[in-house]
Amino acid sequence: MSSVQEGSVLVPLADGFEELEAVAIVDVLRRAGLPVFVGGLVAGPVRGAHGITVATDGTLDDVQAEQLAALVLPGGMPGTTNLLEDERVLALVRAVHAAGRPTAAICAAPMVLAAAGILNGKEATSHPSVRTQLGGATILERARVVRDGNVWTSQGPGTALEFALALVEELVGPERRQELAKAMVTPGA
Repeated sequence: MSSVQEGSVLVPLADGFEELEAVAIVDVLRRAGLPVFVGGLVAGPVRGAHGITVATDGTLDDVQAEQLAALVLPGGMPGTTNLLEDERVLALVRAVHAAGRPTAAICAAPMVLAAAGILNGKEATSHPSVRTQLGGATILERARVVRDGNVWTSQGPGTALEFALALVEELVGPERRQELAKAMVTPGA
C-alpha cells in the first residue's frame, strides 16, 4: 500500500462502483501528471458493479483531507450507496469542499454530495435515475458536466472522459486538457 502524496486527488472506491467511470477518471488524471490515490473503504481490491476488480492504493484510513487537491467520486450501484453510508467519505467530502478544493461526483455519486450537505443551492447534474435524490440542488438535466463553484457533477459512464478532462483543465490547465483530449482522440479535440 502506498501513502497519500501531498496534493493528491482522492478517488474512493466501494464495492459496486461503476468501473468505466472510476478507471477513466484515474487514468485521465494520471495522464495529466496528477497524483491520484485510489482509496478503498477496506483493505484490498474492490469489486465493481460489473465484476471487474480494481486494486487500491490503500484505505480511507490512510487519507487526511489536508493532503488532497481534490476528491472525485465515481458512481455505480451499490457502490454509491456504500460510499454514502461511510462516515469517512462524508467527512472527507465536507472537509475538501470547505477548503474550497474541487469536490466532484459522477452518475449516482452526487447523492453522496447531497448527503454531505454540499449540494444545497448548487446547480448539478447526475444520472437520470437519481435526480430526485439530490436534496436542494438545481438540476441541469441536459448538461453533461456541471460546475458550480468548487462542486463538479456529471451524468454517467458516457460523460466520464469529458468529466475527467474538465477536472484536468481545473487542476492543471487548459493546455494540458487540450493535449490529452487530442492524444486520446476525444470529440472536439
